Amino acid sequence: MFDNIVFTANIVAPVFLIIAVGYFAKKRKIINEVFVDVTSRLVFQISLPVFIFLEISELDLSQVFNVDQILFITLSTIITYLLIWAGTTPFIKNPEDKSAFIQGAFRGNYAIVGLALISNLFGNDALGKATLILAFLLPVYNVLAVIVLTVPKHQGKINFISMFREIILNPLILAVVFALPFSYFKLKLPEMFITTGNYFADLALTLALVGIGGSLNIENLKRASALAFSSSIIKIVVLPLLLTFLAIFLGYRNDDLGIMFIVFACPTAIASFVMADVMGANSKLAGNIIMITTLGSVFTISLGILLLKSFNLL
Repeated sequence: MFDNIVFTANIVAPVFLIIAVGYFAKKRKIINEVFVDVTSRLVFQISLPVFIFLEISELDLSQVFNVDQILFITLSTIITYLLIWAGTTPFIKNPEDKSAFIQGAFRGNYAIVGLALISNLFGNDALGKATLILAFLLPVYNVLAVIVLTVPKHQGKINFISMFREIILNPLILAVVFALPFSYFKLKLPEMFITTGNYFADLALTLALVGIGGSLNIENLKRASALAFSSSIIKIVVLPLLLTFLAIFLGYRNDDLGIMFIVFACPTAIASFVMADVMGANSKLAGNIIMITTLGSVFTISLGILLLKSFNLL
């Protein structure tokens, strides 16, 4: 058991310690809101796309493309999203609250926290497979988020053309699209481009985690509502528990099971605050959900990995 605890600590602690560095750096005024905003754009538009491109371009798709796993994750996300929506309808009447609640309960920060954890847990071999899953999960997250932020407020028809344009022009999606031909045809970039890309890719996860820490406002925890805590419990306790048990029942083990657990157990994505704010949902509620799930997932993800490791499922 002690070995499993040490193993879990070595996986989870580095990721959340970097987030803690970002939080305390902001508190000590080493970094500020401008730094967080600028670095977030740098990560989203340059570093993370380069990281994803390099990972996928070097994949052997015949070895890592697991249709059943991708279908399970995608369908689980959609079905739980619909169940959360149906379950909140009788209890949350305010449309702005409902939109923020549902988005916070289903949309995980897999692109940053998830990939960082998987890199620590399984190394580069599984990271390529995990990145390919991201290619399918990102559009699903974006489409479902736009729908839930639009429909409850009865703002009229969803502009599917605008939504489709936003999705296909997402830098992370573009990185996947451009990388797939390199992977499929086994094309190689010149060494100088790979080296340059690696410099940018090395920035991606660390800088993003620092940005997450810098964006946290723990003082707001005292003022967080019951809705924020309820949505957070669904996100980091209920969904990973139910869906991981289902994955185990279906026979998933080792890195496949670990990746799926982390997909479902990740804290709420920071993008949910931005979209809630822009689209007229309760952005304060959205921000509190991000904060609670980020702090809470330190313990829930640690416990989940510890249990999976203890039962020899990883």
